[in-house]
Amino acid sequence: MTFLCRTALATLRQKGRLMDGMAAKKPAELLREIGLVAAVAFAIGSVIGSGIFKKPGLMASQLESPLLLLLVWVVAGLMTLFGVLSIAEISGMFPEAGGQYIYFNKSYGDFAGYLYGWAVFIVIQTGSIASIAYVFSDSLGYFFKFPRLGPAWEAFALRIPGLGSITPFRFIGLKGCTILLILFLTVINYLGVRLGSAVQVFFTALKIAAILAIVVLAFTIGHGSLANFTQSGVTFSHGYTPVFLAFIIAMAGAFWAYDGWINLTYLAGEIKNPQKNLPRAMIIATATFITIYLLINLAYFYIIPAKVMGAKYLAAEASGQSYLVATDVASSFLGNWGGSLIAIAIMISTFGTTNGTLMMSARVYYAMAREKLFFRKLQNVHPRFRTPGPSLIVQGIWTSVLILSGTFDQLTDMLIFVSWIFYAAAALGVIVLRRKMPDHERPYKVWGYPYVPVLFIIFAMIYVVFTLYSDISNYVNGRAPLINSLFGLLLVAAGIPGYLFWKRRKNRTSS
Repeated sequence: MTFLCRTALATLRQKGRLMDGMAAKKPAELLREIGLVAAVAFAIGSVIGSGIFKKPGLMASQLESPLLLLLVWVVAGLMTLFGVLSIAEISGMFPEAGGQYIYFNKSYGDFAGYLYGWAVFIVIQTGSIASIAYVFSDSLGYFFKFPRLGPAWEAFALRIPGLGSITPFRFIGLKGCTILLILFLTVINYLGVRLGSAVQVFFTALKIAAILAIVVLAFTIGHGSLANFTQSGVTFSHGYTPVFLAFIIAMAGAFWAYDGWINLTYLAGEIKNPQKNLPRAMIIATATFITIYLLINLAYFYIIPAKVMGAKYLAAEASGQSYLVATDVASSFLGNWGGSLIAIAIMISTFGTTNGTLMMSARVYYAMAREKLFFRKLQNVHPRFRTPGPSLIVQGIWTSVLILSGTFDQLTDMLIFVSWIFYAAAALGVIVLRRKMPDHERPYKVWGYPYVPVLFIIFAMIYVVFTLYSDISNYVNGRAPLINSLFGLLLVAAGIPGYLFWKRRKNRTSS
């Protein structure tokens, strides 16, 4: 009897050691450490970047009416809000890392999810990170000049059909600073979600304070006039159609400034109580940045008439220079220091946006790898820091390559068209899942269903059609070397062989 008891005890101990070993070998998981405040900061920070400083001049050159331009920002903001309200329902249903990638998997299957994730990796998000970080470095260049190589090195180019020339050694100092920023923020986010969240909350608060300070100072000590709001260069002598087309074209700039509203969903796997906090954070953030954009545009028009704003932009473009409305506005109450203030404000804004976009986007590739539809190593989570380290590193490397190539702006322009197709498909997913999973728990249901998602889908498709029309027109008239929209679709289709490879390997592993 004693022998049997000892044998049983030894067996239990052995099983205990095996269980401990299995627990030790269990892969590390992401932790839910992001609260509501940090989630709101990430959502706002990923949207408010350089667009609100760089686009108003271009928009004023397209539509010289302050009231119509304010309406552009309102309509674009409402459409963005409709998109947020729609996606918020799905985000509450599937609070997992990867966000929209997961939603496409649930709505349409893994092929659609993979194509979205591939587009995000190849350029949508990595190109956005490169563009935003580049603006940070360009603003830093306001205070000192970056080193440059000799003319022979800068002239070196590699020709790629459809994309133009890659010039890796041109503006090497500026590009080097941009890459260092990417590497620095990659390390920050590699070391933990809490550290990355703290950086995001701080810089989001700082950028909001800077923008509100510009608004308050413009209306209090700026040399402006309320009469500017009634001065318009728009006439209806040729009918309403040209004005409507100008309105739609100007809306592209507003949509660029609002872009990034969906990025918070990528962090769903690390948000506390995501079924409630994720939809709340998205809605609160959207209402906040719509308000901020309207306030700063009011300040712009108070200081500078829309017609003058558009003329200054066109003159700067003709001379090969950039024009920032915000600089003129700040100069009205700070004089020569106005340019320095705006440069600092842009650096604060783009630093926070780069941090948030970099952190959130890496979760998409992590989710793809977990589904065995991307590089296997990217599913690993650092055992100590609990961050998707390999995903962050690979993203940083590829973004740096895009920065060196100098093609990220062209690539991003090509995929804006594709992005809006994905946005429309995501909103359609709300309707698809209502029918496909009618009994699934929905902590939040979209307000105004089905009208809100349907209106967003219709508007998104109108925007896609007009973008395609504009690209074809530019190509036919010789203003562009190719049709950007169609080339964007080709970039997405280039990922299909990868899907076939990983899908086959996944099926073979399952078997």
